[in-house]
Amino acid sequence: MHQPRPDLADSRLATELAEASSTYQYLETARNQRADAELAEEAALAVAFNGVSQAVMLVSPADLEDFVVGFSLGSGIVDSIDDIYDIRLQGTDAARRAEVKISNRAFWRLKQQRRQLAGSSGCGLCGVEALEQALPSLPTLAQAPLPPVEWLDDLRQRIAAWQTLGQHCGAVHAALFMDGHGELRLAREDIGRHNALDKLIGALLRQRQPLDGGLVIVTSRCSLELIHKVLRAGIHTLVSLSSPTGLAVQWARRHHLNLIHLPQHAAPRVYSPEFPA
Repeated sequence: MHQPRPDLADSRLATELAEASSTYQYLETARNQRADAELAEEAALAVAFNGVSQAVMLVSPADLEDFVVGFSLGSGIVDSIDDIYDIRLQGTDAARRAEVKISNRAFWRLKQQRRQLAGSSGCGLCGVEALEQALPSLPTLAQAPLPPVEWLDDLRQRIAAWQTLGQHCGAVHAALFMDGHGELRLAREDIGRHNALDKLIGALLRQRQPLDGGLVIVTSRCSLELIHKVLRAGIHTLVSLSSPTGLAVQWARRHHLNLIHLPQHAAPRVYSPEFPA
């Protein structure tokens, strides 16, 4: 349970960091000297389903296929990864495009929604035209037990080893998956907190990782949109390193999602399920 992140092949790690960061020169005013810094990159990714443009997102340009799968599920465009038939990525540098082929059933529903999403790293609800799409009808999960409290021991320190991009250049959020045995298994990072979670969910689905008894950890503020994504993925527990919003707590309780806040200098706080006074 206290294992470090498995070593990645040097070539894959180098490729991952090269895709998502670059070296920039700056002037250090105290000494009037030039120096170099690694900065996180971002790219505009246009996503089209069956040839119809649907969204433009600002993302870290790595793990883009994971993002497309997670975004498609988390946004309610598809019900499962089986509705996604093909993903083709195009473009380089700051302009990218993903052509996604989805099932006729999913595409018909998408056209019926008649919505245009204009996404950004800061707001997952930009461009939503109907209140019903901001507050959708979502499945209520079967009630699941809370994870053992020892799974959360030293969690902040343990996940730091999995945040390779964050350690390299900063300015990114992370989402991680802990399996049903309390072992950290997977992590994804992005400039956008929604994007990081989309990438993680996409990676879990593409790798066919068992989700039973597992939990998701996010390093960012826990808002309603993150609750939506975890519910749609069928994951029963969400741990946030930052405080949840009140609406996030209400929806977690309503849909039987275990919601735990892990403060930096205090014991874990269970917001959902709600305990009797």
